Amino acid sequence: MISIRSERLNSRPTRREAATHRYSLGQSVRLKRSFNTIQQSHEIYQITARLPPRGDSLQYRIRSEAENHERMATEDSLEPVHASRDDEDAALLKRTFGNGQGTKA
Repeated sequence: MISIRSERLNSRPTRREAATHRYSLGQSVRLKRSFNTIQQSHEIYQITARLPPRGDSLQYRIRSEAENHERMATEDSLEPVHASRDDEDAALLKRTFGNGQGTKA
């Protein structure tokens, strides 16, 4: 029996584009809830590093102010934390005027 190869002899392998990370360093994220895990709090984490993919899942190193260690999380287990409008306004005021130093009362 003769087997026929479906590939061309001189064809190039298809090149897959590298997946890009959705979250940036320093961005605030939260772990998603899952039906089989009990999340003890709605803790907010900061992205501290982007890690190489594991299979098809992009990975991150995350850290919380309340914990003494870092965690590894896959991109599909994270969700972004959106700042409230009041937080955005306060941050803009702080960036613009600082902490009020140099002003007279």
